[in-house]
Amino acid sequence: MFDFTNKVIVVTGAAGNLGRAVVEAFLAAGGTLCALDHRQGRLVEMFPETSGRLHIYENVDLTDRESLIALGEQIQAEAGRVDVLVNTVGGFAMGERVDQISAETWARMMNINVISLLNAAAAFVPGMLTAEQGKIVTVGSGAALKGGAKMGAYAAAKGAVLRLTESMAAELKASNIQANCILPGTIDTPENRQAMPNSDFTKWVTPEQVAQVILFLSSPASDAISGAAVPITGRS
Repeated sequence: MFDFTNKVIVVTGAAGNLGRAVVEAFLAAGGTLCALDHRQGRLVEMFPETSGRLHIYENVDLTDRESLIALGEQIQAEAGRVDVLVNTVGGFAMGERVDQISAETWARMMNINVISLLNAAAAFVPGMLTAEQGKIVTVGSGAALKGGAKMGAYAAAKGAVLRLTESMAAELKASNIQANCILPGTIDTPENRQAMPNSDFTKWVTPEQVAQVILFLSSPASDAISGAAVPITGRS
C-alpha cells in the first residue's frame, strides 16, 4: 500500500511495542530504517538478521541534545538524508493530585515525553529544512486534549507534545515539511493486558494499526495534512 523505497526513516523508541511495529511496517514498505533505543541489546535481539536497510543505534539518550545532534550527523553519513522522523518515545505516570506532583514525577514526564521530542527535532529538522521536504510524526495521547484526575503531569506533557507539533507544522510548512501528532487509545500490549486484565482487549487498537496510520502520515498521500491531532482509538 505504501512505498518508502529510497526513503530514510528515523524511529525513536524502536524497541518498544509501538516502535517495533513501526520499524517492521516501514521495512515491509521498502524503507531504510534508523532504529534508536536507549536499551542495549534489545534491537539486535529483535532484528538478528539485519539487512542493509536497517541501521541500529542503541544506548541513545534522547535527553542529551549534543550527543543526539552528533548521532544525527552520523546517521546522515551512514544512511543518508533523513526523510521521516517518528518519535514514539513516551512515558506514563498517574496517581498524584496536582498539588502532590513531585519534582521527580514532573521531570520524568517532561524528559521522556517533551525533551526527547525537542532534542530529536534539533537533530533532524535542520536536514529536512535543507532538503525542503520531510515528515514528522509524534505520539501523543487523548490526555493531550483534556486533563484528568491524578494524571496532571502526564496530561501536561502530552499537551506540550501536541502544541509543539502544531508549532512545528506552522513553522515548517513553507519548506514542504509536514508535522502531525497521533492520539492512540489503549494499545493492545502485553503490559496493558497485565495491568487491565478485565478489559475487552478486542476494543483496543493494535500496534500494527497505529503503525499503518503513521505510515500514511509519513507518505505523500498526507502532503495536504499538517498540524493535525489524529485519534486512533479502535473500538474503545
